[in-house]
Amino acid sequence: MAKTNPAQFVRQVRQEINRITWATRRETMYASLSVLVMAIIASLFFLLVDLLLSNVVQFLLGLGS
Repeated sequence: MAKTNPAQFVRQVRQEINRITWATRRETMYASLSVLVMAIIASLFFLLVDLLLSNVVQFLLGLGS
């Protein structure tokens, strides 16, 4: 692998930075909102599953006494 001198490296980095397309404010807001909604849905799902499983375990443990 050939070594690149520092000036050429900086030029290459600038070229790559110019190729970047940044998300618009609207796209960022929609992405953030969708992540927040999905996190809320997932937390509610796991809350319900946890409640269901804890009730099942309590029922099964109650059968033995």
